[in-house]
Amino acid sequence: WNLVFMQFEQVSKDERIELPKPSIDTGMGLERIAAVLQGTHDNYETDLFRALIRAIEEHTGIPAEGAHKASNRVIADHLRASSFLIADGVLPSNEGRGYVLRRIMRRAMRHAELLGVRAPLIWKLVPALVREMGAAYPELQRAQALIEETLKLEETRFRRTLERGLRMLDEESKSLQAGQKLSGHVAFRLYDTYGFPLDLTQDALKPRGIEVDLESFHRDMERQREEARKAWAGSGEASTEAIWFEIKEKAGSTDFLGYETETAEGQIRAIVLDGRSVGALSAGQAGVLVLNQSPFYGEAGGQVGDRGEIRSPEGALFAVEDTQRRLGDLILHHGRVVHGEIKIGDAVELIVDQQRRAGNRVHHSATHLVHEALRQVLGSHVVQKGSLVEPNRLRFDFSHPTPIGDAEMERIETIANEVVQQNAEVTTRLMSVEEAIKEGAMALFGEKYGDEVRVVAMGEQPGGGANKPVFSMELCGGTHVRRTGDIGLIRVTAQSASAAGVRRIEALAGEAARRHLCEQERRLGHAAELLRVVPADVPQRIEALLEERKRLERDLTEAKRQLAMGGGGQSAHEPIDVGGVKFMGRVLEGVDPKDLKSLADQGKKAVGSGVVAFVSVAADGKAAVVVGVTDDLTRRYSAIDLVRAGSSALGGKGGGGRPDMAQAGGPDGSKAQAAVEAIRSAMAG
Repeated sequence: WNLVFMQFEQVSKDERIELPKPSIDTGMGLERIAAVLQGTHDNYETDLFRALIRAIEEHTGIPAEGAHKASNRVIADHLRASSFLIADGVLPSNEGRGYVLRRIMRRAMRHAELLGVRAPLIWKLVPALVREMGAAYPELQRAQALIEETLKLEETRFRRTLERGLRMLDEESKSLQAGQKLSGHVAFRLYDTYGFPLDLTQDALKPRGIEVDLESFHRDMERQREEARKAWAGSGEASTEAIWFEIKEKAGSTDFLGYETETAEGQIRAIVLDGRSVGALSAGQAGVLVLNQSPFYGEAGGQVGDRGEIRSPEGALFAVEDTQRRLGDLILHHGRVVHGEIKIGDAVELIVDQQRRAGNRVHHSATHLVHEALRQVLGSHVVQKGSLVEPNRLRFDFSHPTPIGDAEMERIETIANEVVQQNAEVTTRLMSVEEAIKEGAMALFGEKYGDEVRVVAMGEQPGGGANKPVFSMELCGGTHVRRTGDIGLIRVTAQSASAAGVRRIEALAGEAARRHLCEQERRLGHAAELLRVVPADVPQRIEALLEERKRLERDLTEAKRQLAMGGGGQSAHEPIDVGGVKFMGRVLEGVDPKDLKSLADQGKKAVGSGVVAFVSVAADGKAAVVVGVTDDLTRRYSAIDLVRAGSSALGGKGGGGRPDMAQAGGPDGSKAQAAVEAIRSAMAG
């Protein structure tokens, strides 16, 4: 065992204090217990790892023992860790736990590269892991598709990062010998600019006996953090946040009444103006009110805060512009005094904007239905990654690796609306988290729940479902409709990628959905009127017009080419003799630069043996130049050298291509003819 005797707390370099309960950490985890029971001294020789390492052997053809023993073990161990993290809802990112996951994944991928594997490998090993551990950990089976796709996408991206980083590392370290150190500044630049972690740099240099100057690396890292802290310090959030602890301690929490009512009476317990407590607010002043109770919903769970009015018996009016929540149960009413004076201790009437609240309720309930419909159509790996509920729309982020097909989207929308049409009662119950999850309620990963939670259930499974009769059941503190029929209609309006492995759906519900459909119908009618067809024939008419446009563009391009090759008089376009070689050089107006190469090919055919050069001038005054050299002359002339001479005359630099065809550009189109002459002069030597 790795026995660790914990007796002291090291307060400083010179001071230790006794722990209240000294203890011993045996390090006797699952792998070590398995090793003892299976008669081996090696964790990687247990059944927890043998099948995974065997799968790596099969995919790579590299023996598990010998020179690559460590790489096989790293891949097996990190595959397991990555898969469990993804199954728990963690996705790779550049911060927090997502960054920890990304580093674990990339270390495994680096060792796959050391085995000589050049295509994504780690995702192919997931079935072997699921076979070994899926029965004991069913979350692996549920999330298998998400795990595989996430690993595949990340490894594909990492391949590009690895190639770029290794090239730079080789360049920077080629002069170093064993025992020397790579500059920490270089290692930091690899990390900061190319996303190449320090441990990968160390791994890549270790076989050559080269280390990294960690002192200078950490100095650069700390300098970057300090800059980030300075940038953040200007927000003032830290100083204003502290005041809410003081207010809650003095005034207590705010009881939320908004599930039962949208109007109530309350007493003002605290007022905050410009980050400090005050006794009153006068007309025109903006501040924050804290009351003993309130029907106003503070922004949480994706649902935006309520707006409305707070009135005092003396006639003062405070317009609530936003409602936020702090420290769990402290409701903050942000707004401005319209007239009169608002004072601590005032008994006031609170009136929520009912129309705004109604829109929030409709879209929040619709979010629950869309969430469950997504899981039923795409798979149980779908987990909410964030949402926005507003009076006129909803936005929903969820874990899924690929775009949703049209047929799948139609099915999702159909299922959600079938539940809407049931007009089933939306029920809410208070229970413990354990009871709620046991009954099938969905808890959102990463959310913090108290001892008692609110469970919102709505709808029945379309077509019946004995295993799960309730359609949607989630832990949620938001406001909802009373019956699913109150939602009216759900219409998905867009889908997009939000992050790696995360998709975003946008939708409308209720009156917002009805208005959207009316607007779409009005636009369709207007389009039909312009196209002089009935609305049903609009798609076919547009397709016909697009096809006709493509044909006209092709005809126009061909006409421009013919004009370029044969217009302007025969003498203007006859090749001239340059050192015994035919040279055709022209300035072309109105020709797209992308068409120059095909024109050069035609020019080469026309001259048979020679050099052609075309310069086109765009509307913005810039120019593009192409040079073509027939195959029999590429030993004598290089199109690359000739095109660079033309580019230089245009005020440009460089140019590239092949000896028989090269292209470049320049900012000064007025020198187009000079570019042709420069190419001719370069031929003449």
